[in-house]
Amino acid sequence: MTVFSSKKRNEIYANLTDKPLDVLVIGGGITGSGISLDAKMRGMNVGLVEMQDFAAGTSSRSTKLVHGGLRYLKQFEVKMVAEVGKEREIVYENGPHVTTPEWMLLPFHKGGNFGPFTTNIGLRVYDYLAGVKKAERRTMLSRDEVLSREPLVKSEDLLGGGRYVEYKTDDARLTLEVLKKAVEKGVNAINYTKVTEFIYDAGGKVTGVVAEDLITGDKHRIFAKKVINAGGPWVDTIREKDGSKKGKTLHLTKGVHLVFDNERFPLRQAIYFDTPDGRMVFAIPREGKTYVGTTDTTYKGDIKHPVMTVEDRDYIIDSINYMFPTVEITKDDVESSWAGLRPLVQEEGKKPGEISRKDEIFVSDSGLISMAGGKLTGYRKMAIEAVNLVADQFKKEEGILYSKADTKNLPISGGEVGGSKGFERFRERKVDEGKAIGLSAEDALKVVSRYGANVDKIFVRFETLKDEAKAANIDPLVFAQLRYAIEEELTFKPVDFFIRRTGALYFDINYVRTHKDAVIDYLANTLGYSAEQKEEYTRELDVLIKEAVVPVKEDDLQTV
Repeated sequence: MTVFSSKKRNEIYANLTDKPLDVLVIGGGITGSGISLDAKMRGMNVGLVEMQDFAAGTSSRSTKLVHGGLRYLKQFEVKMVAEVGKEREIVYENGPHVTTPEWMLLPFHKGGNFGPFTTNIGLRVYDYLAGVKKAERRTMLSRDEVLSREPLVKSEDLLGGGRYVEYKTDDARLTLEVLKKAVEKGVNAINYTKVTEFIYDAGGKVTGVVAEDLITGDKHRIFAKKVINAGGPWVDTIREKDGSKKGKTLHLTKGVHLVFDNERFPLRQAIYFDTPDGRMVFAIPREGKTYVGTTDTTYKGDIKHPVMTVEDRDYIIDSINYMFPTVEITKDDVESSWAGLRPLVQEEGKKPGEISRKDEIFVSDSGLISMAGGKLTGYRKMAIEAVNLVADQFKKEEGILYSKADTKNLPISGGEVGGSKGFERFRERKVDEGKAIGLSAEDALKVVSRYGANVDKIFVRFETLKDEAKAANIDPLVFAQLRYAIEEELTFKPVDFFIRRTGALYFDINYVRTHKDAVIDYLANTLGYSAEQKEEYTRELDVLIKEAVVPVKEDDLQTV
């Protein structure tokens, strides 16, 4: 039986090393999680290892949109728009608790990138290619209608706007829910486990890995018939270990987002707008905050630790003040931020913003399969592509036939609520249940939206563990989520809980400051931290809190 508890990490390792796997996935972001689920649904014996925490890289640092790729129409990537546009509806129906429709307003100004005619045509083509359902098709707005919906938009030279639907998501929780469904189906997955070397047979074919538990330092030999490298920004690093980094390589670009309190930047309506240098930027209201991004610059620094620079911050602030001049945002208004990397497949002669987001598969002479590029929205299609390749190999090499998996109609963990329509009724019912056990309406709505069909596991812990919460000096609702995160979401470090499990560092940084000491104490006692570990993990969180607010200078960055 598969488990996903940080109290049972040894059991997970035992399952991974007990006998050779059919497939070992390296990387616990959205791509690796999707691949593991697809492979398991076809009947393969699957394991997954992640060097950091699940979704700790790109998959928790995106614009947090499951979007249809409107921006790619400018690059004439018609196939990608058509594919991801249809995929976002599938993602939404399979996980409506972590994906929400969001009407986006695209204002156009005299002299800007978009005008009434091009916007109308572009959105019409987008509706057609993406298969947008009737209720969510674009509408065109007059100048006055734009200002009525969002008075903060620059009125000077405003000609009108287009309105269309995107899908807002919690990218880290989306990744986690996909992986939890895979674990529920039988995948053995472990975080903080780094592949240090590959194991090969006499013919030079990869047959497994040596993986180091970064918590204990123990090394494990994990054997598998097929190894899939889904390392995101680390794809080339893993290919180097295999001696197969040749031909096409990755081009990493960095995207930064800033977060402001809604009282300071009271945005009513999500806006997708062009900047004076021709880039497109999102400004999105969320949970009492407004976040804005993204930048798009070539990145050559520490892959594990991208940060906001002064230049990144100032670029976004200038963009805000260009489109929303009455707000007069300053650097002192930045409440939090995040920086993430896009692992794009290199295309010579193209600027970062022009490089395609399409995915590609590389197969090395050793048999290592590497999946590069791609987008959050298209994770399921990427998984199908990768596992189809593996299934074809098994058919040729061993005569084993694996059918295709129907993940199109498979709810992810927490998504077992009857689709988007069912979730509306579910949410209303569960909010009432939450209020009945003593939660505020706001808190009840927040946890129902975060955990979906798993919310009862939070409610039960909230009701039954109040004495333990009091003894630990932790708010009962925080404690209920923390216990669930440890016991059913493989949370080990404070940063796991405050970033990937709750998103608090980005959207409620004061929550982190309020609860971090008590949470760290409880994690240390429950999971047996050494004094050195407790100090290290506390420092790690403190550094991230500081970096979320205080940018570094470009000249101070170390490059690799």
